[in-house]
Amino acid sequence: MKAFFEGIQSLFVDFLFLPYDFFREMELSNWWGANTINWLFMIICSTAIVYWIKQLKLHKSNNEENQDTTAHSFLK
Repeated sequence: MKAFFEGIQSLFVDFLFLPYDFFREMELSNWWGANTINWLFMIICSTAIVYWIKQLKLHKSNNEENQDTTAHSFLK
C-alpha cells in the first residue's frame, strides 16, 4: 500500500506539478509571466460570471423566473 501512495506522489511531484515549478522559479524575474495561469483563470471566471448575470437578467425580463417560495418541493 505504501508503494501505491508513493506512486501517486511521484506522479504529481515529478510530472504534473513540473510546470508550476517553472513558474515558481520565474517569479523572481518576471511576476506577470509567473502569474499567467492565475490571470487566465480570472479571465475565464469573470467571463462566466458576466454571461451568467446576463442570462439571469434575460430570464427576469421575460418573466420566466419563478420566485414563489413553493418553487421547490422541499420548501413546502
